[in-house]
Amino acid sequence: MKIVKYAAAGSIAGAALLPSGAALAAWELNMPVGVTELSRNIHGLHMLILWVCVLIAVAVFGMMIYSIVKFRHSQGAVPANFDHSTKAEIIWTIIPVAILVGMAIPAAATLVKIEDTRGSDMTVKVTGYQWKWQYEYLDQNVSFFSTLARDSDAARQTGSGANPYEIENYLLEVDNPMVVPVGKKVRVLLTSNDVIHSWWVPAFGMKKDAIPGFVNEMWFRADEPGIYRGQCAELCGRDHAFMPVVVNVLSEAEYESWLEQQKGGQAAAPAAASAETVENAAPATAAAAE
Repeated sequence: MKIVKYAAAGSIAGAALLPSGAALAAWELNMPVGVTELSRNIHGLHMLILWVCVLIAVAVFGMMIYSIVKFRHSQGAVPANFDHSTKAEIIWTIIPVAILVGMAIPAAATLVKIEDTRGSDMTVKVTGYQWKWQYEYLDQNVSFFSTLARDSDAARQTGSGANPYEIENYLLEVDNPMVVPVGKKVRVLLTSNDVIHSWWVPAFGMKKDAIPGFVNEMWFRADEPGIYRGQCAELCGRDHAFMPVVVNVLSEAEYESWLEQQKGGQAAAPAAASAETVENAAPATAAAAE
């Protein structure tokens, strides 16, 4: 009777430790497919290698279990009296080599494709700072900084009184996201102004370090419009957790409209500064004349 009680108590305790239905639904046991050509290639390579490993494991462990059961001592099995077999050594050398070569061919093709930035439609230079990103559209003469959104930044402060659970995309939203057109090959040049950072967007399947004094490069081509979020994946200091990456993928027309707005805004800023300088200089000129 006690054993039954203990078993029931153990079952209840075990059930309490299991995640809820909502938590289980949020789990992704496999890597995501992503929305870029590279992410799909990487996922396909991952699945290919996974199934090769599964087949090898099934064959090896199946043979082991069969041998243990079939040739056990209680069944009168007699150990072999040889200590060398050239044929066996040739077989267990050729088969693994063939498997490795078979896996290396698609892996090498994918790695070469990842590093091939030729034929890019646009180039964006990304510079990491503690703790923000700077995006420079080298082909369009557009530049801006991207920092953690104000509401997330305020809520993370001790004693702010804000409830992080009420903030949408808490710690994963920025004031100025990177904006790119859908279906275009984007070449990204990565560097850093202070310490090592890492630009990472999981849906793109790509992550690359931003290192001071060096320029790394990567590329992506997003096939679906939308907002894709990531983070700095390198421990870059005390506010490392508050350095998100947000990429807004727009249609070609929407991207061109955004680009014109950016160019207009940046052109208006120097004009306003020049007007202010003239206004400040006018009183001084009048005073000098007097």
